[in-house]
Amino acid sequence: MSQDNEPRMKKVVDAADGLSLGISIVVAVLLGFAIGYGLKKLTGISWFLWVGLFWGIAGAVLNVYRAYRKQKAMYDELAKDPRYSYKKQQGYDEDDDD
Repeated sequence: MSQDNEPRMKKVVDAADGLSLGISIVVAVLLGFAIGYGLKKLTGISWFLWVGLFWGIAGAVLNVYRAYRKQKAMYDELAKDPRYSYKKQQGYDEDDDD
């Protein structure tokens, strides 16, 4: 792989990661709704639909929280990189005109 392909592929991977989060939110809510609807039809108790929907929404929120933790860990690791540090590096002075 050459250096020219790296940024373009990184954008594709980041976009796919964001897309998968959006899809997982929709799937979690629909799956929770389907489970609730199935339980309602099976038992005849109507509030099972709402319990299933709540489970789906809770699953979607959990997916968002996990994605947030993953991104925060990545950015925290990036902040530790000396190239991105705001601290003044030793032995280097911008105003030094030697």
